Amino acid sequence: MDDGRIAVETTEGGDFGDLVKVRKFVMHVEEVLHEFGPPAECPQLKGYIAAVTHNPYAGQYVEDILPLMEQLKPMGMEMSKKLMAVMGGADAIVAYGKAAIVGENGELEHAALWHEPGGYGMRQLMEKSAAIVPSTKKVGGPGCTIDVPIAHANAAYVRSHFDTVVCSINDAPRANEIVWIQSMSNAPRIYSRSGGLKDEDTVGEDGLR
Repeated sequence: MDDGRIAVETTEGGDFGDLVKVRKFVMHVEEVLHEFGPPAECPQLKGYIAAVTHNPYAGQYVEDILPLMEQLKPMGMEMSKKLMAVMGGADAIVAYGKAAIVGENGELEHAALWHEPGGYGMRQLMEKSAAIVPSTKKVGGPGCTIDVPIAHANAAYVRSHFDTVVCSINDAPRANEIVWIQSMSNAPRIYSRSGGLKDEDTVGEDGLR
């Protein structure tokens, strides 16, 4: 059964350095038309892109793991471009998030290396991206799910854009792998009526309001 996910092969054979070797990319995009109410004035696109890579630190304790963070940066940029391309371009993205799942032979701290490459891969392509990129992480096995957060890209106090998209890949992460994920949306929740700061009233200077 087609679940809306698209596997995309990298044009460089999946290598972004000796520490980052991609087995596959997976994209998932949803078009939200209604939630048991009237048709949305602006349907919401929300989705994720995930990269399944080998974990070079699996099965051992390594003190200095920052080299992996550096090599993840070009992959984070490429992933952002791939997802933005199917969601209308960088100018269409108004909210974002990130997550990572580490296979059982890795440690949670390995997922923390995604904070900079995963976040800045999106922010460098967007004109308005002052807000922190929300994040989740966990250790899990093939097929496990993770709720990838989505929040306003320029003002974190905007409630209308708080959302999630669920990522699950049937064969990942294997024990010696990591799944790196970026999430995006092009609109707030279609029936947002929870009050608070409105998108049109944001300033976007401090990432909060």
